[in-house]
Amino acid sequence: MSELKLSTEELEAMLDRSAKRALDSIGLTDENAARDIQEMRSLLDAWRDTRKSIWSTTVRILTVATLTFIAGAVWMTFNGE
Repeated sequence: MSELKLSTEELEAMLDRSAKRALDSIGLTDENAARDIQEMRSLLDAWRDTRKSIWSTTVRILTVATLTFIAGAVWMTFNGE
């Protein structure tokens, strides 16, 4: 096998072309790219907050339901005497 040797400039040029192609393939080469990325980050943050809120609400509902069940069982036990 032959060795392939690249100069630093050739490697940097290759990486630049690859990066430009990657950004172009996802539509981030225009002047709105920075705003688009900021919006995507904002949406991701909103999704994370929503997921955390849903988890917290689910735990609260289960806790209240469990405590209500316990309170009802205790009330029924003392009401029967």
